[in-house]
Amino acid sequence: MNIWLIMLAGGLITFGMRFSLIYLFGKFEISETLRRALHYVPPAVLSAIIFPELLIRNSSLDISLGNTRLLAGLVAILTAWFSRSTLLTILVGMAALFLMQWL
Repeated sequence: MNIWLIMLAGGLITFGMRFSLIYLFGKFEISETLRRALHYVPPAVLSAIIFPELLIRNSSLDISLGNTRLLAGLVAILTAWFSRSTLLTILVGMAALFLMQWL
């Protein structure tokens, strides 16, 4: 029962934070500089999540050919570059990771 309460509380807190920002953006005028800066937040957050998973193994930097996550990430980057499709990039990256781990 505790896990359900924690999930509900986390969901309500997340909803409240997002809703308040959406509500406040409608009430205040935001400068063009801040608006342009906010466009860089999603790529920065995604990079902070993804790059450590690709590059760090056993608490050290691993850029070798034995790092299957890095190789699958490079395949995904190339797929994204050429296809510009998020879904295709995810599918190809996952397939590359599973195939490299299986081999």
